[in-house]
Amino acid sequence: MRSFFSENENNRAINAIMRVMECINIRPDQIGTEKKENCKFTNVQVLNLLMLFPFFVVRNAYRYSGSSLSRLFCCEKDMFYRFMNDGNIKWRKLLYAMNLQLLRKISRSTEAEHDKPVCLIIDDTDAPKSGRKSELIGKVFSHLEHKTILGYKCLTLLLSDGMSQLFLDFSLHGEEGSNPDKKQGLTDKQRSERFSADYTGLSVEERIKEYTMSKIDKAIEMVKYAIKRGIRFDYLLIDSWFTCADFVRLITSRHIKCHLIGMIKLGKTKYHTQWGDLTANQIIKKLQKQGLTKHNRTLKCIYCTIDVKFAGTTVRLFFSKRGRNGHWNGLLTTDLSLSFLKAYRTYATRWTTEVAYHDCKQLLDFGRCQSVHFSAQIASFTLTMMQYNILCTVKRFEAYETVGALFREATTGTLELSASDRIWELILDTILEIAEMISADASELLSAVIDANPKFHKLYQMYKLVA
Repeated sequence: MRSFFSENENNRAINAIMRVMECINIRPDQIGTEKKENCKFTNVQVLNLLMLFPFFVVRNAYRYSGSSLSRLFCCEKDMFYRFMNDGNIKWRKLLYAMNLQLLRKISRSTEAEHDKPVCLIIDDTDAPKSGRKSELIGKVFSHLEHKTILGYKCLTLLLSDGMSQLFLDFSLHGEEGSNPDKKQGLTDKQRSERFSADYTGLSVEERIKEYTMSKIDKAIEMVKYAIKRGIRFDYLLIDSWFTCADFVRLITSRHIKCHLIGMIKLGKTKYHTQWGDLTANQIIKKLQKQGLTKHNRTLKCIYCTIDVKFAGTTVRLFFSKRGRNGHWNGLLTTDLSLSFLKAYRTYATRWTTEVAYHDCKQLLDFGRCQSVHFSAQIASFTLTMMQYNILCTVKRFEAYETVGALFREATTGTLELSASDRIWELILDTILEIAEMISADASELLSAVIDANPKFHKLYQMYKLVA
């Protein structure tokens, strides 16, 4: 594959993807499970094939046999099903092993430092499902659709340096729901009909425990684990759902130099000020009364700033609104040197998560695994994040406008490979019929056609690759 694509300038996108994948070295012991005796491919090779699926327009393992990739590597779909259903594969460690190598490649290849801060971003997204038989499936509230939906909540940890972003970690969560008679929004019968397997002692057991954890507690664990694995960042960005005293204490107690920027709710939480303990709305009224609001021409908004005591430390609060009748919004940061404009622009980096979710769902079938096994769901989410991280790394060093543009160019090249195989079969049948009609040698006639026509020669090269 590598030699073919490197010789064809029209396939520079898939060639660039191959170059990045060659830099990723996954050891067999990092996977966490041994190779099956009846499988002709190693676990690392199976993992690499799964990562190649979207670039060769393979939606899932069931459709593998009809793809151009299956002509390169002949195997059955069951090999992929067994691998993804294996509850002992250490998917979190695999994702970090790949990311740390990609980050080293980025640091070596980046010539000049840029002034944008490195941000660690926590966010969550819906992972809707259609079948009620999946393991641990239940109903969760979708803030996008403003109603409960069947599926999971996917909590993600993403690293962004302003030029590219990488998914570092994730966890799948469910919600108990408000109705005690319908836990997780399902009846007792519906819950009993869900698939269930015994994962005692397997790696996926940790993931199952995360399913019922508080998202705030799990997010804190993710940040601690990222720091432990050597991830360094300037700011941790969180929305109002996660901004709380626990996160402030987490960041201020770290031994590395980092800060928190989070959106806050203008609710009942109190902050210690020079006027006593006040809520956000009470602080805004005090600042307005004393004429401490300002106008920012760049953002065309009114804002005010105040340093307060919260969670045992001093933090800075920014309040802003647009227009006379606009609603006030609040930001909290542990960086007391930040100006309002820089805090606002840094926090705006959180938008990269929405872009990443959109690309993953539109291009890489994020969350669309149909397996009833929870271990397969974990495998599917991890593979999607690996594929996205590879695309983002390629995009960083190649001349592509978006991840979508890169993905489309890559799949165009591989679709051409698949089509050429079918075209070549038609050409062979035609030449055999002509040779029989004129009583000529079929191999000599075929050689004459290939040598005389460069386009036929290119098709022949493609056919040799997939034959």
